[in-house]
Amino acid sequence: MDKWIGALVAVAVLAVIAWLMVRSWRRRAARDSVLSAYPVPAVRGEAELEAEVLYVATTPAGEPLERLAVQGLAFRGAGRVEVMPEGVALRIAGEPVSFIPADRVVGAATASYAIDRGVEPEGLIALSWIAATDDETPEGAEPRVDSYLRARYPGDQARILRAIEDIAAAPAAPRPEQHESEASDD
Repeated sequence: MDKWIGALVAVAVLAVIAWLMVRSWRRRAARDSVLSAYPVPAVRGEAELEAEVLYVATTPAGEPLERLAVQGLAFRGAGRVEVMPEGVALRIAGEPVSFIPADRVVGAATASYAIDRGVEPEGLIALSWIAATDDETPEGAEPRVDSYLRARYPGDQARILRAIEDIAAAPAAPRPEQHESEASDD
């Protein structure tokens, strides 16, 4: 009889834990439902780089321990990254293609950990980008996110970082001619 009571208590505790996990994921998915990648362009140039990666997670920028449930980027998986002049395409097994236009790519850097993955120092690639949102997002409140990738083969990490940095949107800077013409107008 005592064994049955212990077993029922254990089953009840596990059921409560499972229910809390499901509820938590549903809340997270509802919270992040306004975030997404961008539609894949109909016409794309030739990929400058293609590499196999392990996709780890997407998090708010600078918060590697807070997972976002961005459509197509919610779950870990094997995949491919394609860097082309128009942007970056992430092809994760079992998910739709996630595309990030070049003008929404902020940059790429190395990282050592993300929500459920710790690796050797600087073993991950943190791809920083501006997520697409619904029309109700206030101007200037564009959410910046980091998507973490791990290159599958040696040497690919440096190639991926270089290719992403080559297409990353640079901040608008005035040209020297503009400064000279403005100075002469005064």
